[in-house]
Amino acid sequence: LHVRSRRQRQMCIRDRFDVSDYLDTETVQKEYLIAALETGDMNFFFKALGDVAKARGMSQIAKDTGLSRESLYKSFNAKTSPRFDTVNKVLNALNITLIAKDSKAVNA
Repeated sequence: LHVRSRRQRQMCIRDRFDVSDYLDTETVQKEYLIAALETGDMNFFFKALGDVAKARGMSQIAKDTGLSRESLYKSFNAKTSPRFDTVNKVLNALNITLIAKDSKAVNA
């Protein structure tokens, strides 16, 4: 009888769910990124951007950005913060533009 540790059980549960499997339309992907930005947690936004890139096809994103798949996966895991130029390249490959607005006007 093999008894799994609590951590092993948690990893099995976590590994079964991949949000990118549910990001099946561009509209859903964009709404996911907007919601991630609205949290104010940039690490969550970076993870969400990686999820969207994975949903669209990391090989194609790598080709479109000129970056390797491996470096993209490393850049958008939950443990690192990607460089701005990497984020910008991926956003461009996804045909998504971030727009800066005056926060005073937005919050008014």
